[in-house]
Amino acid sequence: MLTGMPISIALGLTVLSFMFTLTDVRTESVALKLFTGIESFEIMAIPFFILAGNFLTHGGVARRMINFATALVGHWYGGLALSGVVACALFAAISGSSPATVVAIGSVILPAMVAQGFPRRFGAGVITTSGSLGILIPPSIPMVLYAVSTNTSVGKLFIAGIVPGLVLAFLLGATTFYRAWRNDYPRMPKATFTERFDAFRKSIWGILLIVIVIGGIYTGLFTPTEAAAVSAVYAFIVAVFIYKDLKLRDVPRVLLSSANLSAMLLYIITNAVLFSFLMTYENVPQALAQWMIDQGLGWIGFLLVVNLLLLLAGNVMEPSSIILIMAPILFPVAVKLGIDPIHFGILMTVNMEVGLCHPPVGLNLYVASGIAKMGITELTVAVWPWLLTMLAFLVVVTYWPGLSLWLPRLLGM
Repeated sequence: MLTGMPISIALGLTVLSFMFTLTDVRTESVALKLFTGIESFEIMAIPFFILAGNFLTHGGVARRMINFATALVGHWYGGLALSGVVACALFAAISGSSPATVVAIGSVILPAMVAQGFPRRFGAGVITTSGSLGILIPPSIPMVLYAVSTNTSVGKLFIAGIVPGLVLAFLLGATTFYRAWRNDYPRMPKATFTERFDAFRKSIWGILLIVIVIGGIYTGLFTPTEAAAVSAVYAFIVAVFIYKDLKLRDVPRVLLSSANLSAMLLYIITNAVLFSFLMTYENVPQALAQWMIDQGLGWIGFLLVVNLLLLLAGNVMEPSSIILIMAPILFPVAVKLGIDPIHFGILMTVNMEVGLCHPPVGLNLYVASGIAKMGITELTVAVWPWLLTMLAFLVVVTYWPGLSLWLPRLLGM
């Protein structure tokens, strides 16, 4: 990794080298494990959610959601910035990806904020951190990866992410409002009821996707994988035939872009499955769990160590790789210490959100940097107020399992 080799290849070569030189694992079993590792129904959700997100990013849905959010909160201090937070939360509920949320919302709202008199640094900070809601508010690609790695229910994880996602969106909005109020940043005229209804009517097709995905999973109408497929087809119809912002000639380009990203993720998953197999074969998770219990490290101390480990990993790896490498090692220890698997999945996801917003490999930073035309160093300084809010929220999520588990329990899941 230090030499710049892609994580997936570094992981695969390391595992294979170890297996062929230091174990007696047969080559045939390695090949079989590589194949069966990605022969999972849940993994099929990933390319579908990526495709749906790409259709919506290119299909004008984001612009209509921004208009709706502006009609709701634009008259408060920092109105346009608050609209960005609300729009990111709405778009997060249909995209499953943080970078996609930053691109879709940021490319529209950042130029508008600068034109209205907001400092570029303030606008970039809002969008970079609010875009991270893309992986906490369901659907979420990292949650699917966690579910595949730990054999946990994707549907439960999606439902469990709703309340923490809304709470974090509120906290980011509160931070934005406070800073806008302190600096007397611009407000917009209050929208009339007619204007709000008109903005809602125009954005209804995008908002309906939230109802279809979450409602379909909760009612048992379809599985999360089927929900992903439905959302991809629905997003295609909305973008091409209803909003008509995406031309049929552009569809192959969107398909190719989605296929590239899906192939990259599936390759990382394949190598991570092999890594997980090796860890289990060598009894690493079991030994780690026993060591922690012998040291008298309870669930409180363990979760503190997990947070520090994941935040450090966020400095050198992107979320998919961290989950696929760390989850198989940490999950058995968490279960042995009595930590709920769903709560642990939400905790890992929030850690991934923080990692997306700080250097050196924070994906959201690089995406926002391109949109805001700012250097990574300047952008890193810009996100600090919101990043501190996210770290405080991480502590709450870590030690208050009820925040994540309340809704699944209420719905009897």
